[in-house]
Amino acid sequence: MVIVMAAIFVADTATSYEVAAAVFYTVVILTATRALDRRGLIALTAICIALTVISLAFTPNGNLRSGLINMGISIAAIVITSYLILKMEAARTAAHDAQAQLMRIARVKSLEGLTTSIAHEVNQPLAAIVTSGNACQRWLAQEPPNLDKARQALDRILGDAGRASSIIARVRSLTRGEPPRKDAFEFNQAIMEVIAQSQAEMERNGIILETSLFADLPPALADRVQIQQVVGNLVLNAIEAMAAVSARSRTLYVMSERKGDAILLSVSDSGAGLPAAVHEHLFEAFWTTKPEGIGVGLSISRAIIEANGGQIWADPTESGGASFRFTVPTTAWERRA
Repeated sequence: MVIVMAAIFVADTATSYEVAAAVFYTVVILTATRALDRRGLIALTAICIALTVISLAFTPNGNLRSGLINMGISIAAIVITSYLILKMEAARTAAHDAQAQLMRIARVKSLEGLTTSIAHEVNQPLAAIVTSGNACQRWLAQEPPNLDKARQALDRILGDAGRASSIIARVRSLTRGEPPRKDAFEFNQAIMEVIAQSQAEMERNGIILETSLFADLPPALADRVQIQQVVGNLVLNAIEAMAAVSARSRTLYVMSERKGDAILLSVSDSGAGLPAAVHEHLFEAFWTTKPEGIGVGLSISRAIIEANGGQIWADPTESGGASFRFTVPTTAWERRA
């Protein structure tokens, strides 16, 4: 690493002001990420900045104005790269802490059912964290690093880590029989947030998304995180259901509408559908049609919807797929009650 830094310093000093060789210090910082702790990385960043400034002072020729601009760009790239790496490491630490917490809970035999539920529900945000982390590394490893894309990936990591933490808290409170934290919220906005988080998975499977969200819905009165948890599970189930059908017929339909003093949401797919004998078992715990499923997703979804004062059910669609629907109360229902 010292040899590489020395080579960059010599190249930056020997060339004219117009050549911004100092930007390659970002490669040194990326390479040293796994070998240095937080303090070491900050110290390395400071050294790289100092070498950039010293190199400018000793550069013999070129346009000084261009040299100052290139120095500013190089220092900005060094600082931003270090900042993104530190944020990524913090997000990884948070994810590891969440996994460690799950392992500690798993050791308590009396909470075996609870840990099964939590593990199922946090699987999606944890998988999203891993995907975004890998994407962030690829953006940072480019020459020059794509800092905007890397920053977006890190924002997704932090958002998914927070979502996993919220899910754990909500599932634990649900299993202890605590009432949901009901607040008024904009229903369609909450649904679109979940859909945005599943967009990459839909694109990867070649699924077309069609939405029909009623524009004048009253505010929903429920636990926002729990409702988003149910929607995320239904969307993921729909994506998996369409994995075996022709790519040209993979369409996901999401529709919201007002139904009296409640809001009705439908999540429909163009998959193979549900056999008639399956309907009575759909929402039973530990019953599943998936080879690798554990059968708790729909069971938890039903418990959440009913705890929030709604109902959930499934119907076949005209195209042969399945449509899962649920209702949630609104503030209008609260005033009438």
